[in-house]
Amino acid sequence: MSTKTAWLISTLVTFMFIGILSGLWYKFTAYENHESTKDKDCHEQCANLSIADCDCIEQSSQLINKTVVAQYLAKAKVEDSTGALLEIPTGLFVQSLKFSNSSEVSLSGYIWQHYNYTLPNAVKLNKGEIGFIFPEQVNAGNDISPKEVHRESTATGEIIGWYFEVTLRQPFDYSKYPFDHKTVWLRMWPKDFTQKIVLTPDLEAYKSTDFEDKFGMENSIVLGSWKHINTFFNYKMATYDTNFGRSQYALNVRNDILKPNKQFPELHMNFVLKRNYENAFVIYLLPILLIASLLFGAMLTISNEKNTKDALGFNAFGFIGAASGLFFVLMLAHIQLRQEFAGTNIVYLEYFYIFMYTLLVLATANAYLFSIGFSKGKNFIMSRNNLIPKTLYWPFFTGSLVLITWYFVF
Repeated sequence: MSTKTAWLISTLVTFMFIGILSGLWYKFTAYENHESTKDKDCHEQCANLSIADCDCIEQSSQLINKTVVAQYLAKAKVEDSTGALLEIPTGLFVQSLKFSNSSEVSLSGYIWQHYNYTLPNAVKLNKGEIGFIFPEQVNAGNDISPKEVHRESTATGEIIGWYFEVTLRQPFDYSKYPFDHKTVWLRMWPKDFTQKIVLTPDLEAYKSTDFEDKFGMENSIVLGSWKHINTFFNYKMATYDTNFGRSQYALNVRNDILKPNKQFPELHMNFVLKRNYENAFVIYLLPILLIASLLFGAMLTISNEKNTKDALGFNAFGFIGAASGLFFVLMLAHIQLRQEFAGTNIVYLEYFYIFMYTLLVLATANAYLFSIGFSKGKNFIMSRNNLIPKTLYWPFFTGSLVLITWYFVF
């Protein structure tokens, strides 16, 4: 095979792998809300069935209207032996959202609750009292306690609103960074555990709460490298092996607490965010591509022809020095990336750095073996001025990125 043909094949294979990689990245960036699809199928399936005959409602994620909420609570059998639970409609509007670190997120906004006149007096709130708890809140040092901002009497009850600032600690999955999605949730408890209270979403307070709708967040909110793509309310069933020291605790904790009818619905408001990956590409992927190009340029200097060696100045010591410089640049970029996700598992983009370390070692070994003649025999390293390693460089580089990406996608 001629040198020209070898380089042509190398170029074609490289562009083929680039095309595959681009397709995999496109699949990465396309947000697929499997929960939303599952919920749509569930509600279509249950449209003409009674609650008792609908098996999927209890596992449904999104509460899109009052009917779905009632179906969920009925199907989940969240009813105490002494009577029905007391429902308090609760709504939220978020005006700021910021990721403080890899496991903490800070939010601020407004929360309101409807207290019907028919509720027991023990449940109703006096001036200055707060009717909710964020159980995942951590002390951030600068958050303020919820402040009552309005109290309005209506024909059916009283609406009380608060301004809140809260920092929450939540487990986030960064494994697919920078193509990851995050669901930030506000988990809410009723303040009084001794009452049979369940918080329900105040869905009528929003323009639309259908599947894949965006609501409950300021339109002009600054999210940095994130984009708001979906909002939904849902319940998550919780069980606890304690009565929290309260003899009248509403869940009536007993040895059979883990039975399904002893689970309790906790209201969550969820904000689905999609990362804008362009910033991460410029900061973390571009250095990898530049280092790979510089390393390839160094490999092109490998030759045993006197005129070429004199013109390019190739020697193993110089190649190792250049590779060492590239290694330190790569390592600094990798350290910066790792600091963003301290305490988490290795993320997708980090595998590119790990692969580049391997490529630096292989390229350095190739240059060293070529410089010593590799036993002075005919082999793929010595053949035609190191042509085979040179032409395999970019197919090997792009093919490896495809394999890494394929693993994360599928």
